[in-house]
Amino acid sequence: MKLFHIITDLDLGGAETMLYRLLEHIDRARFQNQVISLIPTGIMGDKIKAMGIPVYSLGMRPGQPSIIAFLRLMNLLWQERPAFLQTWMYHADLIGGLAGFLTRTPVVWGIRNTSLDPSAVKSATIRVAHLNARLSGWLPRKIISCSETSRRAHMAIGFSAKKFFVIPNGFDLSVFKPDDAARLALRRELELSADTLLIGLVARFDPVKDHQTFVQAAGRFCVQYPQTHFLLCGKDITWQNESLAGWIESAGIRENCHLLGRRDDIPRVMAGLDINTLSSIGEAFPNVLAEAMSCGIPCVTTDVGDAAEIVGDTGIVVPPRDAQALSNGWERLVKLSEQERQELGQRARVRIQTNFQIGDIVQRYEQLYMQLFQKKVGDEEMASVHS
Repeated sequence: MKLFHIITDLDLGGAETMLYRLLEHIDRARFQNQVISLIPTGIMGDKIKAMGIPVYSLGMRPGQPSIIAFLRLMNLLWQERPAFLQTWMYHADLIGGLAGFLTRTPVVWGIRNTSLDPSAVKSATIRVAHLNARLSGWLPRKIISCSETSRRAHMAIGFSAKKFFVIPNGFDLSVFKPDDAARLALRRELELSADTLLIGLVARFDPVKDHQTFVQAAGRFCVQYPQTHFLLCGKDITWQNESLAGWIESAGIRENCHLLGRRDDIPRVMAGLDINTLSSIGEAFPNVLAEAMSCGIPCVTTDVGDAAEIVGDTGIVVPPRDAQALSNGWERLVKLSEQERQELGQRARVRIQTNFQIGDIVQRYEQLYMQLFQKKVGDEEMASVHS
């Protein structure tokens, strides 16, 4: 079965990472995958190509619709005739949905976020989301949401309730795993002692990630725990970022913070932390929580998306935009004995193994794809009989 995936971009992000993991573990004997990016491909596109999967770019510029790019997509679909399309994120849902309708190719939409807060989401993206809501009753066959919270939020703005199918993100526990050597190596890299308390935030610089509240919480925490260090990494997380550097300077914790930029060794970074943090004001299914938990690292997270459901009783959940609550969450974990914190981390890993293991999640995608394919074949046979 030929399956096309259409995604807005292939830079490093939650949707792009889940697409990569799906392609890495899907049964390629049954599913012949190809990937189309609306804009020029990035780091995840290179990783997908390295698996031998064709990757195309329509060459669109961010925020600039292109008739030429749309015609390229139409031409590609007419030439390749995939069984159906899986689209990822709002812009790909809209463009892929329209192209699928015009070429009579069934489409499955993918929704990957929850918040449409104007302070954190571009106005053009919000407009596309609301347009998709009006089209959701007839363009897609199904809508895959990565979280229950996301499903409810989108139904509230008019998305077709009967189309939704929730499949959470999945994680490879052979990649994300406890690693004492990583803990020591990371501290050596940062020139810290082996017993230094290290709290992490792995996130690109973006308003939705709310680094400012994280920094404010770190400043408050250091009043009582001045030897604590904070590791921040992700796109644009460098000292050249004037906004981020300014917040850190104002909090008086420059000597306690390590800004590492984008990293290619996230499993090692996660395994080297004592506490992982999510400070976001909006998420659907935040991968960084499950990645850290898979490494046996307890988390403090804001109550966004399905974060509370992910951590369960293995972490601390606090309100978003509340620096004092975030600091208090860290303190609750720090006050545990080392053995208690290790046991919490072990339970966190078991929780991911039980609920979000990549093999189980990919199987759910495969089952949905097969159901849709069988229905498509049945519809075509019925149409031929009536003709």
